[in-house]
Amino acid sequence: MMMRNTLQTWGAPAKWLHWTIAALVLAQIPLGLAAESWRLSPTKLDLFVWHKSMGMLILALMVVRIAWRLANVAPSSPAATPPLERLAGQLSHLLLYLLLLLLPVTGWVVNSAANVPFRIFWVIPVPAIVEPDKALADGAARMHATLCLLLVLLLAVHVGAALRHHFLEHNDVLARMLPGAGDTR
Repeated sequence: MMMRNTLQTWGAPAKWLHWTIAALVLAQIPLGLAAESWRLSPTKLDLFVWHKSMGMLILALMVVRIAWRLANVAPSSPAATPPLERLAGQLSHLLLYLLLLLLPVTGWVVNSAANVPFRIFWVIPVPAIVEPDKALADGAARMHATLCLLLVLLLAVHVGAALRHHFLEHNDVLARMLPGAGDTR
């Protein structure tokens, strides 16, 4: 199993972080919508604890992912990739990383400003990062929802680009992020 990234493929930690965060995000979106729309009940409170806990987990994993990315090379784009497409790929990844940091932080602000005590997975207490403030809580909640919508749109572009590379361009951009791909080097 290859640990470090190379110019040809992603290392196992990068792949694990990518797919773990992807799975958490794909669970987060419907979980957040369900928590928001559920009638006030113990179930609603539990849904929010799961949503907030997974958000904090995503935040922690993103910090690790960014540290790993900064400490490793990224695989090169295929040689035939036009410069504008390379730039678009770099900018979309940067925006994905930014959104995956800002979404948990805005959720944390909402929770703190709403003065709601919170423990990650009912165990680890999370300190408030702002003072209680209803107007701030409402504004941060609107920002959180807007960022979520942007993330969904960007994820559609990201998945579409990966599928385009695989099925139309017939290159290894998607394959080299799959578990096991390139691990024999």
